[in-house]
Amino acid sequence: MYELVQISEKCYYINCPAKIGVYLAEGDQVYLIDSGNDKDAGRKVRQILDRNGWQLAAILNTHSNADHIGGNKYLQGQTGCRVYCGGVEAAFTRYPVLEPSFLYGGYPCRDLRHKFLMAQGSDVTDFSDESFPKEVEVIPLPGHFFDMAGFRTPDGVVFLADCVSSRETLEKYAVSFIYDVGAYLETLDRVEKMKADVFVPAHAEVCADVGELVRCNRDKVQSIAERILSICGEPATFEKILQEVFRGYGLTMNFEQYVLVGSTVRSYLSWLKDGGKVRAGFEDSLLLWQRV
Repeated sequence: MYELVQISEKCYYINCPAKIGVYLAEGDQVYLIDSGNDKDAGRKVRQILDRNGWQLAAILNTHSNADHIGGNKYLQGQTGCRVYCGGVEAAFTRYPVLEPSFLYGGYPCRDLRHKFLMAQGSDVTDFSDESFPKEVEVIPLPGHFFDMAGFRTPDGVVFLADCVSSRETLEKYAVSFIYDVGAYLETLDRVEKMKADVFVPAHAEVCADVGELVRCNRDKVQSIAERILSICGEPATFEKILQEVFRGYGLTMNFEQYVLVGSTVRSYLSWLKDGGKVRAGFEDSLLLWQRV
């Protein structure tokens, strides 16, 4: 874990739970793509940079999930580096309590205020700032999270963040987190058509052809949607739908899984309702969902 792997003349990745990209710019200046899940990850990254004689110019955050920004504060405090991110992700990176609050739908209890869902805040600079490395292309990849982005480096490497998961991850966790199902599917369509020498997904193997992985993730979305539609054959509350999803996929309920899977199921219901496949109605002070 935390091995440095070279994948092109200028690019590397640090092999850890959410892969951290390293782009070597001019001289000894490097840019990180994300920073790991906590202070310890940041410390390990710093050791790798020091061993190679590299200076950290900035961190380019793909999105604000805690496992991607957890090392920001430590590295920024140690080096004074900038942290770049865009859109809604900037607010979540500055104020990380927004992530568990958003997932829970209210003030998060202590069970949700931990490093896996709530990183430490860091100062951020927008991608549009003049200081952002001009040779790096920012690729919008919405869907998994609000304004998630990927990055293309000049030597043909594309860092894909969380827009695709490995087949093993999909099988293990069954319901991967998605904020906007429609946007996510559109992102998959765009990624499937992309050309690059190397693709680096944060939670899947590095590859030259991402097509099969995209199709696997798309199929998973469709199968989850069909399962939810089946559950909604009769009017059902959200809690009943969530219970059946957990039972159907053999998932174990705890606070973290409740908010991650629960938020995702709500997103599927919104997408299905907007697409005319389910309807929602109120009866006896209950919100009921039913397949059309």
